[in-house]
Amino acid sequence: TLENPEVREDVPGYIIPIIQREFDDFDTESQRYLRGDIEETEFIKFRLKQGVYGQRQAAVQMIRVKLPFGGITPDQLDAFADVIEKYVPLNTGHITTRQNIQLHHVPLPDAAAAIRELSDAGLSSREGCGNTVRNVTGDPWAGVCTDELFDLTPYAGAYVRYFVRHPTTQMMPRKIKTAFEGAPDADRSLTGIHDIAFLARERDGVRGVEVRVGGGTSIMPRIAPTLYEFVGLDDGEYLKVAEACFRIFDRQDFLRVNRARARIKVLVDKVGIDAFREMVDEELQGDWVAERHFDVQALSFDVDEEALAPSVPATYASPNGDLSEYERFVADNVAPQRQHGFSTVHVKVTRGDLTPEQLRGIADIMRAYCGGFMRTTVHQNFLLRWVRDETVYEVYKALDELGLAATGPDKITDVVSCPGTDSCKLGITSSMGLNAALQQRLEEMQITDPLTRAIHIKMSGCPNGCSQHHIANIGFYGASIKVGKHTIPAYVAHIAGNFEGGDIVYGTRLKVRLPAKRIPEAVERWLRWYEAEREDGEVFNDFATRVGTKAFEDKVRELSLPVQFNIESMNTFIDYNRDVPFAVVRGEGECAV
Repeated sequence: TLENPEVREDVPGYIIPIIQREFDDFDTESQRYLRGDIEETEFIKFRLKQGVYGQRQAAVQMIRVKLPFGGITPDQLDAFADVIEKYVPLNTGHITTRQNIQLHHVPLPDAAAAIRELSDAGLSSREGCGNTVRNVTGDPWAGVCTDELFDLTPYAGAYVRYFVRHPTTQMMPRKIKTAFEGAPDADRSLTGIHDIAFLARERDGVRGVEVRVGGGTSIMPRIAPTLYEFVGLDDGEYLKVAEACFRIFDRQDFLRVNRARARIKVLVDKVGIDAFREMVDEELQGDWVAERHFDVQALSFDVDEEALAPSVPATYASPNGDLSEYERFVADNVAPQRQHGFSTVHVKVTRGDLTPEQLRGIADIMRAYCGGFMRTTVHQNFLLRWVRDETVYEVYKALDELGLAATGPDKITDVVSCPGTDSCKLGITSSMGLNAALQQRLEEMQITDPLTRAIHIKMSGCPNGCSQHHIANIGFYGASIKVGKHTIPAYVAHIAGNFEGGDIVYGTRLKVRLPAKRIPEAVERWLRWYEAEREDGEVFNDFATRVGTKAFEDKVRELSLPVQFNIESMNTFIDYNRDVPFAVVRGEGECAV
């Protein structure tokens, strides 16, 4: 199904057009596959377009629901809660580093019903997987922050609507990840690591964007260079440029040979950004341009959130015996909006997982205190918007009842990880298990030093980088260490990456592999060393640059030495959340199909 409805309403949460026939088709094709009437390879192509992805466990699926720029409504949270209770055995939804929500371990016979029921609330998984334009990410503070040039949300919405079900983007060599950022100096959307990204610019009073193309992490990390310094928005030029890029990308047959080297960054890296710009300039002269309608006004998603924001309450609660805890929460989690009298509340979500009870509780908070507005973040948290300053304490108390009032979002104890071997076919190690163990160690350390608290730690279960470990101050990816006939789950570390302040830096990989069970000890050694030997006011990355990577390696070298396999050392050979000796078991990523 490639057609899209012509009429689009600017209703909160309803961005991707819903086509009911797609769910009928998915149900039909699922039944045909389960009966053996069609080959698995053919069904996979169909399934991925609907955002349903295979897991390492047989007969269950992951459903990736797209939340453009992280936006979600109370009714949609309730819908997630209902679907999770009915179809998700582990009873959780997972916020990803792409601002999606994923549902894991869903039996295939239930997948069609799940995506249909979610669609009733305006939620769509269409093209959440496959070689398509994936979920479009954006700054969760867009429209309310104080450092924004202007709000790109309407234009991001138009981009989503233009490219979903677009014939050019259905079977590209690989996926396209997109970001929109209205505050370029902050760049909370991490534009540099994207296939294509748009940063707000103004020229002679005209709104436009800087277009960047060719970023990405994984085994070939690249920072996206600038394709054009300024491209118009209201005239639809940015949509035209994006389509030209995708048309060129789609024609590169050499990229279809090796899935590991098939992203648009490979093309840009091969020919150079100047030559790629010439290719785009030429493409923009093609006959196809006259056949398109780049009508941003018809496509834009423009909701006046302020008009729906809550009014000043007649009465409101104040701290009563919990002032110190509340003040810590405000210092870490609350920030003023540019609109007078309103604040955002940044909520820390441990490992990105939320239960149905929490989802419904958040929905209730949104209805009562936020005008119904919330966005997920690329660090697996969420942001409540339009909270009246007078009611911040009531929001804090409501979050506390849900177990969601922890301080320190985006701080050192807010460790980010991908699902790893809990569900991913490509996973090598249990990154979620390490996340839990490391977070426990960090909390036991009771870190209060502001510079240490500001350190970011991320980990991926394989080199692909879904946790964005390349740009963490301390990052890890899953690996292994062979000891005779046995194998130890291990990690490779990256040091001194950065994503803050509009400055993307890929960390330096250390030349040691650390057993998974020794990672918490290694991190504590590095942190204690940093606190003891840094110069006055020296941030972690500056310290790492000054002392050098070899010094980091030397601090943990003894921890990297493998042990012999015996009863005493058995635990080292067993990964987190497992009870059998470790073995590397990897499948093939389905997006190559």
